[in-house]
Amino acid sequence: MHQGELFGETGWIDIPDGKLFWEPAFIPLAHAVSLYHQLTETLPWEQLPIRMYGRDVLQPRLQAWFGQAYSYSGLNLKPALMPSLLLSLKAKCEEVSGVDYNSVLANLYRDGKDYMGWHQDNESELGETPSIASLSFGEPRRFVLRHLHSGEKREFELNSGSLLIMAGKTQTYWQHAVPKTAKINAPRINLTFRKIV
Repeated sequence: MHQGELFGETGWIDIPDGKLFWEPAFIPLAHAVSLYHQLTETLPWEQLPIRMYGRDVLQPRLQAWFGQAYSYSGLNLKPALMPSLLLSLKAKCEEVSGVDYNSVLANLYRDGKDYMGWHQDNESELGETPSIASLSFGEPRRFVLRHLHSGEKREFELNSGSLLIMAGKTQTYWQHAVPKTAKINAPRINLTFRKIV
């Protein structure tokens, strides 16, 4: 398993059948702390049901959606205007990615029991080579990518102010997850900017 920080890999990283951008200090820590509090207090967080294995279950995290209409796992997200705070963060991510994002899925992991299981962001609305820009605030969490064919893994600690972009064919050949952990008792916010086509 490759751990991005341990190997000193930052900037654009070529991986088999994919491409990543990694910058652990994309937003200075003091500003990241301020943004965490603003996002916690101002976004309309809710826990929504998704379809898993033929039944509806509540997602193991809270979320807020802004941008174009979007559907995944039986959940239909309606269009919503992005507030100015998110627009400014979107612009920063666009400078790095070269992609004009028009939507953002915000996730609030209340503690280590909240998680994201193995999945791909490969819905048809995202296009053939989606770019997903992930900004993190609050408590660091472990993020793992797994190649569908070789089983190779890449791991990152998504600390407050970090930016990870998954681009190229990453969503075709890799799955990713934020695993559960008993060691984390504090919240983390994750903004995932994307372009709905």
